[in-house]
Amino acid sequence: MIARRGHAVEQAPHASSLPPSVESVERALRALGSEATVVMLPATGRTAQEAADAIGCEPARIAKSLIFVGAQSGRPVLALISGSRRASLDELAGAFGEKLRQANAGEVRAITGYAIGGVPPVGYPQDVESFIDESLLEFETVWAAAGHPHAVFEIESRELVRVTGAMPGPYGA
Repeated sequence: MIARRGHAVEQAPHASSLPPSVESVERALRALGSEATVVMLPATGRTAQEAADAIGCEPARIAKSLIFVGAQSGRPVLALISGSRRASLDELAGAFGEKLRQANAGEVRAITGYAIGGVPPVGYPQDVESFIDESLLEFETVWAAAGHPHAVFEIESRELVRVTGAMPGPYGA
């Protein structure tokens, strides 16, 4: 067990007993040179608030993986936004170079390979241009989804930038 401010989250059991989507995230993290460890939450972490409550951290330390699509090009975009903020479409569009729209559930699964509520920041079947809200970099570590509503991992915020190739900026409002 890993204790977090009066809460306990269970370290993920042996990989063979994890859901395939979580195993995929662990493989992606290892391939990127990360030692981040997946933990299984006793309660769902589909929303930033639910994840924060289950972990015992503030919602601002949850890195939401939001998927957008270029309005003209159809190119996918990953925006890593603090759980206490909303994505600033104007800032993201300015950095990306065209207007963006939020991807629907089917597009999210097609782009990332994961369902909404468990979308991790790594392990996609295609390259995705990535941006990270600079407010996440105020924390030494942040938490992100790990491919399943009950799975998350803690990672150093600077390492999250490295493994995603995300460009930091004022992308949260």
